[in-house]
Amino acid sequence: MGIENVGEGLIVVTLPPEPNVSNELKNINERVSNRNDCDVIVDFSNVEIVTSFSISNLMILRNMLRDQGHQLILCKVSVPTKCIFTVAGLDAIFEFAEDREAALTAMQHTG
Repeated sequence: MGIENVGEGLIVVTLPPEPNVSNELKNINERVSNRNDCDVIVDFSNVEIVTSFSISNLMILRNMLRDQGHQLILCKVSVPTKCIFTVAGLDAIFEFAEDREAALTAMQHTG
């Protein structure tokens, strides 16, 4: 996993493959709660599938960022993972981007 500060107030997180996604998301939640001043892009390029614990941590991150007036965008989400979000009805809750560049562009237009 990698955490990159991209400009002021923006973090890009590249997740590792499962089974480490959940723990890394939990770490990001702690980091964001301490910062309280950033938008987050989560890059799923190394993730093929997610667990319910990972989704739970993503929901916590999304809600925390939203309460702080910040945004979360998920990018490079694999088809199997995107299907999990769709079946669970979470595709309408999360914002998705095709890749990191598209996510950065979306952040510039909304931030």
